[in-house]
Amino acid sequence: MSENEIKYKPNVAAILRNSRGRILVCERLGVEDAWQFPQGGIDDGETPEQALVREIWEEVGLEAGDIRIVERKGPYRYLYGNGRIKRGHHGKEQFYFLCEYSGPDARINVHTKYPEFQAFRWIGPADFQLTWLPEMKREVYRAVFADFFGTTI
Repeated sequence: MSENEIKYKPNVAAILRNSRGRILVCERLGVEDAWQFPQGGIDDGETPEQALVREIWEEVGLEAGDIRIVERKGPYRYLYGNGRIKRGHHGKEQFYFLCEYSGPDARINVHTKYPEFQAFRWIGPADFQLTWLPEMKREVYRAVFADFFGTTI
């Protein structure tokens, strides 16, 4: 299949950074040690920034006023692998946003109406482990950590 035939689902991902320079990672619901950033699809008619605010609300319970966008990079792309297609797409095209969060941890809520995560924690960027991710996402995370933090993971 040529690159022109591959359909990517537009997507956003949020890197929330606290005042200590640590970043938020969330553990996938029902999957122990599967840590990642909040992320989700861009709906029809949404800008990436609107999708970011909605996804942060849906996945970790924070509102637009709780964050400040510092930087946006992308797109980063990955394929689902093994020729898999989900809802007509072969993979995702993601825009990553680095956002400052200065609120208390108590405001973060992974137990939302439609939960995707079971826990959250703050880590230093260099502490992220690629083994927390499925293979298909690892190259994107490598690029994201290099681009945003100058860190090799």
